[in-house]
Amino acid sequence: MHCDILITGAELLTPDYKVEHDRAIAIVGQRIAEIGPTAEMAAKYQPAQLVSGEGKLAMPGLVDAHTHTCQQLLRARATDEYPMIWTRFLVPFESNLTPDDVYWSAQLACLEMIKSGTTSFADSGGVHMDRVVQAVLESGMRAAIARSTMDQEGVIPDSMKDTTQSAMEKAEKLFAGYNGAGDDRVRIWFAMRQVMSCSPELIRQTAARAKELGTGVHAHLCEHKDEVSFCLKNYQKRPAAFLDEMGMVGENFLTAHNVVLSEGDITLLVEKGVKIVHCPRANLSNHGFPKTPRILECGGSVGMGSDGACSSSLSLFDEMKVMRNGIIAYWGLPIFDPVVIRVEELVKMATQGGANALLQGDDLGSLEAGKKADVILIDIEQPHILPTHNLVSTLVEAVTAGDVNDSIIDGKLVMKDRQVLTLDEEKILAEAKKRMRDISARAGI
Repeated sequence: MHCDILITGAELLTPDYKVEHDRAIAIVGQRIAEIGPTAEMAAKYQPAQLVSGEGKLAMPGLVDAHTHTCQQLLRARATDEYPMIWTRFLVPFESNLTPDDVYWSAQLACLEMIKSGTTSFADSGGVHMDRVVQAVLESGMRAAIARSTMDQEGVIPDSMKDTTQSAMEKAEKLFAGYNGAGDDRVRIWFAMRQVMSCSPELIRQTAARAKELGTGVHAHLCEHKDEVSFCLKNYQKRPAAFLDEMGMVGENFLTAHNVVLSEGDITLLVEKGVKIVHCPRANLSNHGFPKTPRILECGGSVGMGSDGACSSSLSLFDEMKVMRNGIIAYWGLPIFDPVVIRVEELVKMATQGGANALLQGDDLGSLEAGKKADVILIDIEQPHILPTHNLVSTLVEAVTAGDVNDSIIDGKLVMKDRQVLTLDEEKILAEAKKRMRDISARAGI
């Protein structure tokens, strides 16, 4: 029987986060056709391309459920800086980006994500998002891409502000032009940057139009106490309740950060099926510790995001480590609960939780026959990984982005032996270095 790719001899991470030995994965077209013992699969399938899984762990590609590809060239500029980072750095930077700047920033982001095991991501938006789409299509990655929309008077500079009508028109133009591009690797979403920068009318229209078109809405929610104070002062409701009143809160709503949620907020978001995303390094260092154990206890779907490269890398392996240690230290140690968050939950957040956040949980997030073939292979024959009593624990505690050896996205090999096959790494790095200097000079940062 023919298959396009056959991965043989791998350790395999199962959907219930166990490890099976000596497994093969047959890929036909965009999907996983079958998974089974290597000897049986090798006898059954004649592959067009054979990929060795010897000494490797096969697992689903990681899903970065909240990032900003346009901020790649702002890396480390805001480190050790006092607030407000948004007004002092992000606004001048984003308002000075040209279309070509955004393209090369997105190329660099895709390159880094592929090399760190991420196969899909949700970009919450910025400027010139058509160029982000172009970069994603060239990279072979999968993405949910939105255009950031802001229209609130007095909150943002004129250079980044639209009228309500213009914001909606631009978002719909992006949707009409690119939704489903790249054999459906690209999905176009709507977005609201945050409650403080969007008028009630823009929020209402965004919620209604996204539902009509059957797509998602990506937003920052309860990232910090100033946002909560703003809503209480202006709308006499907390952010989640206010957005619910606007018709925004529902199963197609992805909320990033979710640090300062009340018990009532958690109940509302979980009951409405909202896709909750945490960004551990960004949140724990700036805004606090989210109530992740409580959200999971209530049955919430939780994904994980990098929040872009402004103050860190795009490695979800690093995010898992920080999340585990931070949540245990803050929520576990005071009550003597060392398993307040388990390693399986962290792996789930970076895979299935992220797939759910992208509204593609039935197609992505685990290695199963019938699902899309987004597979990464981890080189585990290394002294910081093997031997181990528990490979899943070691996956969280010890594996790094540099241990990702191969990546298959949508049934196509995009990285082999750490060489990205779809992007010109040398050219991207050279262009990015030049543009970082130029943007910094223009923005005065």
